[in-house]
Amino acid sequence: MRNLMTTAQSTVAMRRWGPPGIVTLAAMLAFAAVGPATAAKQPRQPAEAVAPREAGEPIMAIVSIKSQQVTFYDADGWIFRAPVSTGTTGRETPAGVFAIVEKDKDHHSTMYDDAWMPNMQRITWNGIALHGGPLPGYAASHGCVRMPFGFAEGLFEKTNIGMRVIISPNDAAPVDIVHPALFMPKREAITAAPGRIDKLSGEAEEAARAADETKKAATVAAKEAASLPALLRKLEQQKTRADAELAFADKQLAATKTDQARAKAEELQQKAATKAADAATQLDAARAAAQPKRDAVAATKEAAKAAATRKADAVKAATDAKLALEPVSVYISRATQKLYVRRNTHKPAPDGGGEVFDTSIEVPVTIRNPDQPLGTHIFTAMAKNDTGLRWSVVTIEDGDNAKNALDRITIPQEVLDRIAPTALPRSSIVISDEPLSSETNYRTEFVAVLSSQPQGGFITRKPTAPPMAMASDDGWDNGGNGFGFFFQRDPNPQPVNPRRRGQYQYYQPAQPMQRGFW
Repeated sequence: MRNLMTTAQSTVAMRRWGPPGIVTLAAMLAFAAVGPATAAKQPRQPAEAVAPREAGEPIMAIVSIKSQQVTFYDADGWIFRAPVSTGTTGRETPAGVFAIVEKDKDHHSTMYDDAWMPNMQRITWNGIALHGGPLPGYAASHGCVRMPFGFAEGLFEKTNIGMRVIISPNDAAPVDIVHPALFMPKREAITAAPGRIDKLSGEAEEAARAADETKKAATVAAKEAASLPALLRKLEQQKTRADAELAFADKQLAATKTDQARAKAEELQQKAATKAADAATQLDAARAAAQPKRDAVAATKEAAKAAATRKADAVKAATDAKLALEPVSVYISRATQKLYVRRNTHKPAPDGGGEVFDTSIEVPVTIRNPDQPLGTHIFTAMAKNDTGLRWSVVTIEDGDNAKNALDRITIPQEVLDRIAPTALPRSSIVISDEPLSSETNYRTEFVAVLSSQPQGGFITRKPTAPPMAMASDDGWDNGGNGFGFFFQRDPNPQPVNPRRRGQYQYYQPAQPMQRGFW
């Protein structure tokens, strides 16, 4: 039965790949037909395996470039293993920290002649992904991680957007760890979270209404005051002309020599004086009436500004409350001396690919002995336990050991207050010497690659677009509540890690966002 299935899959692949696929399949068959002496020189390929227990929801996948194997883990340990084929020389799969950002059951490459990449699970927007493909027994892809066709198909429905994917240059596995710096949630905070969401959402709606009303009042006041300058200029011009006429009349009166001329000049002078007095009265009255309107403009403008601030604060609090029900991911970079926080909003990206991740926290962080390497360690909350959460750690780059790395970092208290009390399973803390890759944007979790490892399959691909601002009044639930500030705070790419060596460089975003680069 297995041979029949293999034949069927190969036939489908041939039909879908066309001539390039046939050539590939022929190469595979030729490889399979090599003699025993040649085959003995090839490294032994890992076998597919399933844990002898019921599998839970996958929390992470670890790809070992050295062993050409991927292992998936749930809360209780490994659940699936399979051989893989990573990037060949010059197009190496980048080692680092990733997460699933998009899934496509029937994906076809736009970079490689419409090549079929079934059950594709994308981990970068420039085209690195896990997918079904041929496995010759060694690294042979253009940078993706190929998995067995049947394995990829069975796995596809089990994973979710945001699942951590760790690509390690060597074999790595999660190890349990206990440390006071790892988040321990408060039961009362988690219990109170739904009620807090309702309360803060209501306050945010009220603040939004108040902001709209004060903005309208400011607009009305500004419109009413808009005609004042023109009116005052007109009255000032009238007064100027009236004063000029009076001055002329006074001059004419002084120049008269006969009683008849004097009488006529006095009459004209009296009319000019009356006209000038009326103009002055009108101007003074207009100026007096204008001042309250000017004051109203200033007052409503300040009120609108204050209301907008209250709205922003209320929206932020309500958004934080909603996101508290999502696992939180923290990235701490020695290269940038910053701490970043991300949580999945589960809202579709406006440009039609993946989901939007909240990026509202990015702060400086204190690292003791910042000149000394930390290594790259991924701490993951695997499940709840009696003390709060059970944590594991995966180390993929040596530096300091995991516990010492945590000891050297001081997380700002205000950040802890915002994210620690409601931390949930699947939350994570990543510590690394690396900066975030410029592949990190508003619709990814964290993307960081190890600068000490080859990245050919990463750097030969087109970069994705720079972060896109996405402010709106209904970004969270399309209900007009103002939860729409999910955008990249800093549009500039992170500085390159000073430890970088060799030819590989991070992309600097320069191209408009496109889909299906590969």
